[in-house]
Amino acid sequence: MVVKWLAALGVVAVIFALSIHQIPEGHVGIYYRGGALLTSLTAPGYHVMAPFLTTVKFVQTTLQTDQVKNIPCGTSGGTMIYFDKVEVVNILRREAVIDIVRNYTVHYDRTLIFDKIHHEVNQFCSVHTLQEVYIDLFSSIDDHLKRTLQNDLNILAPGLYISSVRVTKPKIPETIRRNYETMEQEKTQYMITTAHQQVVEKEAETDRRRAVIEAEKLAQVAKIQYEQKILGKASEKRIAEIEAEMHLARERSLADANKYKSDTEAESNKRKLTPEFLQLSMYQALAQNTKVYFGDSIPNIFTNNQETLNIKKKSEGDVKKQVAP
Repeated sequence: MVVKWLAALGVVAVIFALSIHQIPEGHVGIYYRGGALLTSLTAPGYHVMAPFLTTVKFVQTTLQTDQVKNIPCGTSGGTMIYFDKVEVVNILRREAVIDIVRNYTVHYDRTLIFDKIHHEVNQFCSVHTLQEVYIDLFSSIDDHLKRTLQNDLNILAPGLYISSVRVTKPKIPETIRRNYETMEQEKTQYMITTAHQQVVEKEAETDRRRAVIEAEKLAQVAKIQYEQKILGKASEKRIAEIEAEMHLARERSLADANKYKSDTEAESNKRKLTPEFLQLSMYQALAQNTKVYFGDSIPNIFTNNQETLNIKKKSEGDVKKQVAP
Protein backbone atom coordinates (compact mmCIF):
# COMPACT_ATOMS: atom_id res chain seq x y z
CA MET A 1 0.00 0.00 0.00
CA VAL A 2 2.78 2.36 0.85
CA VAL A 3 4.43 1.56 -2.42
CA LYS A 4 1.25 2.39 -4.33
CA TRP A 5 0.94 5.67 -2.49
CA LEU A 6 4.51 6.51 -3.18
CA ALA A 7 4.06 5.63 -6.87
CA ALA A 8 0.96 7.78 -7.07
CA LEU A 9 2.76 10.69 -5.41
CA GLY A 10 5.63 10.27 -7.83
CA VAL A 11 3.31 10.37 -10.83
CA VAL A 12 1.57 13.47 -9.45
CA ALA A 13 4.93 15.11 -8.87
CA VAL A 14 6.07 14.36 -12.40
CA ILE A 15 2.80 15.66 -13.87
CA PHE A 16 3.01 18.78 -11.73
CA ALA A 17 6.61 19.33 -12.76
CA LEU A 18 5.70 18.94 -16.41
CA SER A 19 2.77 21.31 -16.09
CA ILE A 20 4.84 24.17 -14.68
CA HIS A 21 6.88 26.24 -17.16
CA GLN A 22 8.72 29.56 -17.13
CA ILE A 23 8.43 32.37 -19.75
CA PRO A 24 11.70 34.42 -19.96
CA GLU A 25 11.65 38.21 -19.94
CA GLY A 26 11.23 39.79 -23.36
CA HIS A 27 9.17 36.86 -24.63
CA VAL A 28 5.56 35.71 -24.61
CA GLY A 29 4.25 32.17 -24.39
CA ILE A 30 1.97 30.70 -27.05
CA TYR A 31 0.30 27.33 -26.71
CA TYR A 32 -0.58 24.45 -29.00
CA ARG A 33 -3.15 21.86 -28.06
CA GLY A 34 -3.46 18.87 -30.32
CA GLY A 35 -1.42 20.77 -32.91
CA ALA A 36 -3.83 23.74 -32.96
CA LEU A 37 -2.62 27.19 -31.96
CA LEU A 38 -4.52 28.62 -29.01
CA THR A 39 -5.35 32.33 -28.86
CA SER A 40 -4.05 32.87 -25.35
CA LEU A 41 -0.71 34.54 -24.54
CA THR A 42 1.21 34.45 -21.31
CA ALA A 43 3.59 37.07 -19.94
CA PRO A 44 7.05 36.38 -18.52
CA GLY A 45 7.02 34.33 -15.30
CA TYR A 46 5.78 30.92 -14.10
CA HIS A 47 2.67 29.37 -15.64
CA VAL A 48 0.79 26.06 -15.55
CA MET A 49 -0.47 23.99 -18.47
CA ALA A 50 -1.86 20.53 -19.07
CA PRO A 51 1.13 18.27 -19.79
CA PHE A 52 1.11 15.93 -22.78
CA LEU A 53 -1.93 17.76 -24.18
CA THR A 54 -0.54 21.29 -24.42
CA THR A 55 2.86 22.48 -25.57
CA VAL A 56 4.35 25.95 -25.14
CA LYS A 57 6.57 28.01 -27.50
CA PHE A 58 8.48 31.20 -26.72
CA VAL A 59 8.26 34.17 -29.06
CA GLN A 60 10.57 37.18 -28.58
CA THR A 61 8.85 40.59 -28.54
CA THR A 62 11.93 42.80 -28.04
CA LEU A 63 14.54 43.94 -30.55
CA GLN A 64 16.35 41.02 -32.09
CA THR A 65 18.96 40.70 -34.83
CA ASP A 66 18.65 38.07 -37.53
CA GLN A 67 21.86 37.31 -39.41
CA VAL A 68 21.60 36.10 -42.99
CA LYS A 69 24.95 34.66 -44.08
CA ASN A 70 26.68 33.76 -47.35
CA ILE A 71 24.22 35.28 -49.83
CA PRO A 72 25.18 34.66 -53.48
CA CYS A 73 24.59 37.51 -55.87
CA GLY A 74 25.02 37.69 -59.63
CA THR A 75 25.59 41.15 -61.12
CA SER A 76 24.18 42.35 -64.42
CA GLY A 77 27.58 41.71 -66.01
CA GLY A 78 27.57 38.04 -64.97
CA THR A 79 30.08 38.26 -62.11
CA MET A 80 29.20 36.12 -59.07
CA ILE A 81 29.84 37.76 -55.71
CA TYR A 82 28.90 36.81 -52.15
CA PHE A 83 27.64 38.88 -49.24
CA ASP A 84 29.20 37.35 -46.17
CA LYS A 85 26.55 38.63 -43.78
CA VAL A 86 23.42 40.78 -43.72
CA GLU A 87 22.05 41.75 -40.29
CA VAL A 88 18.37 42.65 -39.94
CA VAL A 89 17.31 44.29 -36.66
CA ASN A 90 13.56 43.79 -36.14
CA ILE A 91 10.88 43.81 -33.47
CA LEU A 92 7.53 42.01 -33.25
CA ARG A 93 4.59 43.66 -31.54
CA ARG A 94 2.86 41.59 -28.84
CA GLU A 95 -0.58 42.13 -30.39
CA ALA A 96 0.56 40.66 -33.72
CA VAL A 97 2.17 37.49 -32.34
CA ILE A 98 -0.83 35.16 -32.75
CA ASP A 99 -1.63 36.21 -36.31
CA ILE A 100 1.98 36.07 -37.54
CA VAL A 101 2.69 32.70 -35.87
CA ARG A 102 -0.56 31.27 -37.25
CA ASN A 103 0.39 32.38 -40.80
CA TYR A 104 4.16 31.82 -40.73
CA THR A 105 4.78 29.56 -37.68
CA VAL A 106 7.09 30.30 -34.79
CA HIS A 107 9.97 30.54 -37.22
CA TYR A 108 8.31 33.42 -39.07
CA ASP A 109 11.65 35.18 -39.53
CA ARG A 110 12.87 32.47 -41.90
CA THR A 111 10.08 33.18 -44.33
CA LEU A 112 9.63 36.91 -43.82
CA ILE A 113 13.27 37.95 -43.32
CA PHE A 114 15.80 35.31 -44.37
CA ASP A 115 14.12 34.32 -47.62
CA LYS A 116 13.19 37.93 -48.44
CA ILE A 117 16.79 39.06 -47.90
CA HIS A 118 18.07 36.47 -50.37
CA HIS A 119 15.45 37.51 -52.88
CA GLU A 120 15.97 41.28 -52.56
CA VAL A 121 19.77 41.04 -52.66
CA ASN A 122 19.62 39.02 -55.87
CA GLN A 123 17.10 41.47 -57.35
CA PHE A 124 19.38 44.37 -56.54
CA CYS A 125 22.49 42.72 -58.00
CA SER A 126 20.76 41.60 -61.17
CA VAL A 127 20.04 45.16 -62.31
CA HIS A 128 23.41 46.70 -61.33
CA THR A 129 26.99 46.25 -62.43
CA LEU A 130 29.82 45.08 -60.21
CA GLN A 131 31.15 48.64 -60.01
CA GLU A 132 27.79 49.89 -58.78
CA VAL A 133 27.26 47.07 -56.27
CA TYR A 134 30.80 47.06 -54.93
CA ILE A 135 31.60 50.79 -55.05
CA ASP A 136 29.06 53.29 -56.30
CA LEU A 137 25.78 52.10 -54.76
CA PHE A 138 27.05 50.03 -51.85
CA SER A 139 26.19 52.72 -49.30
CA SER A 140 22.55 52.70 -50.45
CA ILE A 141 21.98 48.92 -50.21
CA ASP A 142 21.10 49.11 -46.50
CA ASP A 143 18.34 51.65 -47.02
CA HIS A 144 17.10 49.85 -50.12
CA LEU A 145 16.73 46.51 -48.31
CA LYS A 146 15.11 48.09 -45.27
CA ARG A 147 12.60 50.01 -47.36
CA THR A 148 11.74 47.02 -49.55
CA LEU A 149 11.37 44.59 -46.62
CA GLN A 150 9.18 46.97 -44.64
CA ASN A 151 6.90 47.62 -47.61
CA ASP A 152 6.31 43.85 -47.99
CA LEU A 153 5.86 43.32 -44.25
CA ASN A 154 3.23 46.05 -44.04
CA ILE A 155 1.14 43.86 -46.36
CA LEU A 156 2.14 40.32 -45.36
CA ALA A 157 2.81 40.67 -41.63
CA PRO A 158 1.56 43.90 -40.03
CA GLY A 159 3.14 44.31 -36.61
CA LEU A 160 6.64 43.20 -37.60
CA TYR A 161 8.93 46.20 -38.01
CA ILE A 162 12.44 46.49 -39.45
CA SER A 163 14.61 48.80 -37.39
CA SER A 164 17.78 48.68 -39.50
CA VAL A 165 19.69 46.60 -42.03
CA ARG A 166 23.48 46.27 -42.07
CA VAL A 167 25.23 44.80 -45.12
CA THR A 168 28.89 43.76 -45.13
CA LYS A 169 31.18 44.34 -48.09
CA PRO A 170 30.65 41.59 -50.68
CA LYS A 171 33.37 39.11 -51.62
CA ILE A 172 34.48 39.42 -55.22
CA PRO A 173 36.91 37.35 -57.33
CA GLU A 174 40.54 37.79 -56.31
CA THR A 175 41.72 39.11 -59.66
CA ILE A 176 38.99 41.73 -59.70
CA ARG A 177 39.70 42.63 -56.08
CA ARG A 178 43.39 43.23 -56.88
CA ASN A 179 42.35 45.44 -59.80
CA TYR A 180 40.15 47.42 -57.47
CA GLU A 181 42.98 47.71 -54.96
CA THR A 182 45.31 48.93 -57.69
CA MET A 183 42.69 51.36 -58.89
CA GLU A 184 42.10 52.53 -55.32
CA GLN A 185 45.83 53.07 -54.84
CA GLU A 186 46.04 55.05 -58.05
CA LYS A 187 42.99 57.03 -57.06
CA THR A 188 44.55 57.69 -53.65
CA GLN A 189 47.80 58.77 -55.29
CA TYR A 190 45.88 60.98 -57.66
CA MET A 191 44.01 62.53 -54.75
CA ILE A 192 47.29 63.11 -52.94
CA THR A 193 48.82 64.70 -56.04
CA THR A 194 45.72 66.79 -56.59
CA ALA A 195 45.67 67.85 -52.96
CA HIS A 196 49.36 68.80 -53.14
CA GLN A 197 48.75 70.74 -56.33
CA GLN A 198 45.85 72.53 -54.69
CA VAL A 199 48.07 73.36 -51.72
CA VAL A 200 50.76 74.74 -54.02
CA GLU A 201 48.17 76.72 -55.97
CA LYS A 202 46.65 77.97 -52.76
CA GLU A 203 50.06 79.06 -51.47
CA ALA A 204 50.80 80.80 -54.77
CA GLU A 205 47.40 82.45 -54.65
CA THR A 206 48.07 83.49 -51.06
CA ASP A 207 51.44 84.99 -52.04
CA ARG A 208 49.85 86.78 -54.97
CA ARG A 209 47.10 88.17 -52.79
CA ARG A 210 49.64 89.19 -50.17
CA ALA A 211 51.66 91.03 -52.86
CA VAL A 212 48.51 92.66 -54.20
CA ILE A 213 47.48 93.71 -50.71
CA GLU A 214 50.95 95.11 -50.01
CA ALA A 215 50.96 96.99 -53.33
CA GLU A 216 47.49 98.32 -52.66
CA LYS A 217 48.58 99.41 -49.20
CA LEU A 218 51.62 101.25 -50.60
CA ALA A 219 49.48 102.79 -53.32
CA GLN A 220 46.93 103.94 -50.76
CA VAL A 221 49.68 105.37 -48.55
CA ALA A 222 51.20 107.20 -51.54
CA LYS A 223 47.76 108.44 -52.54
CA ILE A 224 47.09 109.68 -49.02
CA GLN A 225 50.48 111.43 -48.89
CA TYR A 226 49.87 112.97 -52.33
CA GLU A 227 46.43 114.13 -51.26
CA GLN A 228 47.97 115.56 -48.09
CA LYS A 229 50.50 117.51 -50.17
CA ILE A 230 47.77 118.70 -52.49
CA LEU A 231 45.67 119.76 -49.53
CA GLY A 232 48.72 121.48 -48.01
CA LYS A 233 49.44 123.38 -51.22
CA ALA A 234 45.78 124.21 -51.60
CA SER A 235 45.72 125.46 -48.01
CA GLU A 236 48.82 127.58 -48.61
CA LYS A 237 47.30 128.94 -51.82
CA ARG A 238 44.08 129.71 -50.02
CA ILE A 239 45.95 131.40 -47.19
CA ALA A 240 47.91 133.51 -49.73
CA GLU A 241 44.69 134.40 -51.53
CA ILE A 242 43.10 135.37 -48.23
CA GLU A 243 46.15 137.47 -47.26
CA ALA A 244 46.12 139.10 -50.72
CA GLU A 245 42.43 139.78 -50.40
CA MET A 246 43.00 141.19 -46.92
CA HIS A 247 45.88 143.40 -48.21
CA LEU A 248 43.81 144.49 -51.19
CA ALA A 249 40.87 145.21 -48.95
CA ARG A 250 43.16 147.15 -46.59
CA GLU A 251 44.71 149.16 -49.42
CA ARG A 252 41.31 149.71 -50.94
CA SER A 253 40.01 150.84 -47.57
CA LEU A 254 42.98 153.21 -47.20
CA ALA A 255 42.50 154.50 -50.73
CA ASP A 256 38.79 154.91 -50.13
CA ALA A 257 39.56 156.65 -46.86
CA ASN A 258 42.10 158.96 -48.51
CA LYS A 259 39.71 159.63 -51.37
CA TYR A 260 36.92 160.26 -48.92
CA LYS A 261 39.22 162.53 -46.93
CA SER A 262 40.30 164.39 -50.06
CA ASP A 263 36.73 164.66 -51.28
CA THR A 264 35.62 165.77 -47.88
CA GLU A 265 38.43 168.35 -47.64
CA ALA A 266 37.71 169.52 -51.17
CA GLU A 267 34.05 169.77 -50.39
CA SER A 268 34.89 171.46 -47.13
CA ASN A 269 37.28 173.87 -48.86
CA LYS A 270 34.71 174.51 -51.55
CA ARG A 271 32.17 175.32 -48.91
CA LYS A 272 34.73 177.51 -47.13
CA LEU A 273 35.29 179.70 -50.24
CA THR A 274 32.98 182.40 -48.97
CA PRO A 275 33.78 186.10 -48.81
CA GLU A 276 33.80 186.01 -45.05
CA PHE A 277 36.15 183.03 -44.87
CA LEU A 278 38.47 184.50 -47.48
CA GLN A 279 38.54 187.71 -45.56
CA LEU A 280 39.27 185.82 -42.31
CA SER A 281 42.04 183.88 -43.99
CA MET A 282 43.49 187.07 -45.34
CA TYR A 283 43.49 188.62 -41.90
CA GLN A 284 45.14 185.56 -40.42
CA ALA A 285 47.78 185.53 -43.12
CA LEU A 286 48.48 189.22 -42.68
CA ALA A 287 48.64 188.74 -38.92
CA GLN A 288 51.30 186.06 -39.30
CA ASN A 289 53.28 187.97 -41.93
CA THR A 290 56.50 189.48 -40.52
CA LYS A 291 56.79 192.03 -43.33
CA VAL A 292 55.87 195.69 -42.76
CA TYR A 293 54.18 197.51 -45.54
CA PHE A 294 54.10 201.29 -45.86
CA GLY A 295 52.23 203.48 -48.26
CA ASP A 296 49.04 205.21 -49.08
CA SER A 297 47.45 202.23 -50.73
CA ILE A 298 47.58 199.92 -47.72
CA PRO A 299 44.09 200.75 -46.38
CA ASN A 300 42.58 199.95 -49.77
CA ILE A 301 43.56 196.29 -49.34
CA PHE A 302 40.51 195.67 -47.19
CA THR A 303 37.98 197.40 -49.43
CA ASN A 304 37.13 194.67 -52.00
CA ASN A 305 37.62 190.95 -51.70
CA GLN A 306 37.47 190.39 -55.40
CA GLU A 307 40.42 192.77 -55.97
CA THR A 308 42.57 191.13 -53.32
CA LEU A 309 45.29 190.04 -55.66
CA ASN A 310 45.50 193.37 -57.41
CA ILE A 311 45.64 195.18 -54.10
CA LYS A 312 48.36 192.88 -52.92
CA LYS A 313 50.42 193.59 -56.02
CA LYS A 314 49.91 197.33 -55.67
CA SER A 315 50.87 197.18 -52.02
CA GLU A 316 54.01 195.33 -52.83
CA GLY A 317 54.84 197.95 -55.50
CA ASP A 318 54.26 200.83 -53.11
CA VAL A 319 56.39 199.23 -50.47
CA LYS A 320 59.20 198.79 -52.93
CA LYS A 321 58.96 202.41 -53.92
CA GLN A 322 59.05 203.58 -50.37
CA VAL A 323 61.95 201.38 -49.45
CA ALA A 324 63.99 202.42 -52.51
CA PRO A 325 66.61 205.23 -51.86
